[in-house]
Amino acid sequence: MREALEKAKARFDELTAQLADPAVHGNPGELKRVSKERSGLESLVGAARQYDAVLQRIAEDTAIMRHEKDAELLAMAKAELEELEAERMRLEAELPRLLLPPDPLDHKNVIVEVRAGTGGDEAALFAAEILRMYTKYSERRGWRAELLSMSGTGGIGGVKEAILSIGGEGAYSRFKYESGVHRVQRVPQTESSGRIHTSAVTVAVLPEAEEIDVEIKPSDLQVDVFRSSGPGGQSVNTADSAVRIRHIPTGIVVQCQDERSQLKNKAKALKVLRSRLLDMEIQEQEKKLAATRRSMVSTGDRSAKIRTYNFQQGRVTDHRIGLTLYNLDGVLEGDIDPLIDGLFNAEQAERLAASGAAS
Repeated sequence: MREALEKAKARFDELTAQLADPAVHGNPGELKRVSKERSGLESLVGAARQYDAVLQRIAEDTAIMRHEKDAELLAMAKAELEELEAERMRLEAELPRLLLPPDPLDHKNVIVEVRAGTGGDEAALFAAEILRMYTKYSERRGWRAELLSMSGTGGIGGVKEAILSIGGEGAYSRFKYESGVHRVQRVPQTESSGRIHTSAVTVAVLPEAEEIDVEIKPSDLQVDVFRSSGPGGQSVNTADSAVRIRHIPTGIVVQCQDERSQLKNKAKALKVLRSRLLDMEIQEQEKKLAATRRSMVSTGDRSAKIRTYNFQQGRVTDHRIGLTLYNLDGVLEGDIDPLIDGLFNAEQAERLAASGAAS
């Protein structure tokens, strides 16, 4: 660990020097790269330097304990030494986690796709609640949430499918744990006998791809325009503004009709298409990794039941880590950090165990 910490500190100092270089400041792309790499090392280097300082003070207090004759100074050194040893143990537990390489996608924005699964109207109603939960969570984090497309279920207020774009630093690092099947257990309003129904909603979280992440050839696209349908204002049906894009090599089809502008709808559709193509690459990598390891909190298996929302008991259970919260109302209002924190900590523990086994 000591060698890795010294390398990290040296690299941090090197990047700090580069930020003072006029040549770097004159190149926006290089400035962004250097700033991002330095920012990624900040927590690790800060903890490493704190660890060095603690070790230095422990050595000084140990020397006092060996050679000092004054009873008052000995008592002070002993008390401080106990506090320093506790801090040393805390840092020695924290530093290996900080040394783990970050997920290169963690800084990206996300595309969140929510679809009603089994359960008919009840599933569609719960899909609307999940969509609202993610919007509320984004508001809590100060992130921008933009609805890219949505198909509803008429008068009941349900959602068949919705695609949400969420922008903010670290959005993917939090939302990536939400992919999978979300199950709801409750008595529907239309159920006269009071029977509990079980319905499901599927969530797919994709890192938002930039143009440099995925190359799309114009010749690989089939673009169709058509007249929008459904609510959207007086002029929604008066022009061919809706856009459907088919990526010929993969067969992926993306459609957007929420905007009155054909250009805006096409831009939104391309954003979703790029993210789905990037996600295909990530899923292929996950399949290869799965041959050698299977993470408890893996985001690779989109068909896995990850969470149950039980309205009768007011509880939410995440099945991947066995965590149950009796705060269903708060969770549906966007208070999902306790769930995400638990999943993050479990993943970090897995990665630490794997790195220990590898070494």
